Amino acid sequence: MGVAVRKRRRALHLTLAAVSARSGLSVPFLSQIENERARPSMRSLERVADALETTAVELLAASDTARTVDLVRAGDGSGLTPVPGVRPLVRGHHQLHALEFTGDQDAGREYQHRNDELMYVVEGACQVEAEGRAYRLESGDALFLSGGVRHRWRAVTEDTRILVVAVGEHIHATSEPPSPEH
Repeated sequence: MGVAVRKRRRALHLTLAAVSARSGLSVPFLSQIENERARPSMRSLERVADALETTAVELLAASDTARTVDLVRAGDGSGLTPVPGVRPLVRGHHQLHALEFTGDQDAGREYQHRNDELMYVVEGACQVEAEGRAYRLESGDALFLSGGVRHRWRAVTEDTRILVVAVGEHIHATSEPPSPEH
């Protein structure tokens, strides 16, 4: 965990004192976290994540880089669920992000991601607005959104389950085909 926190802090050009001021946690405690001598509670981790302009899920994922095969079983939250009804399906810091949304989800905000995204409705239905058009997706429907497309969505039935798969924001994906040598 400490390496991920330190790496993020340095990427933002912040001192431990600045993170302390933002999070309300002491400099010695933050130093212990970074040096793997203390393990923060979930609440403290969320405070650190907020101070570092990220999420606890992202910090946990960034700290787990050795995993190459990982089975996530139904009902397995592994303590990574920051919001009710949202379950990560891929753990760790990888090129692929996958989340399962269940229930009546309506964040009420517009999204725009740098990279491509795929929405697949497992059950129920949702309403998606993208590029000035509205789409109603039913069970079995999929919607592809290329990077940069502004969109918002909401579940329209309580039994809705949506799978969202996206290329990680930390990856610079391009639309150029690979060269013949690759």
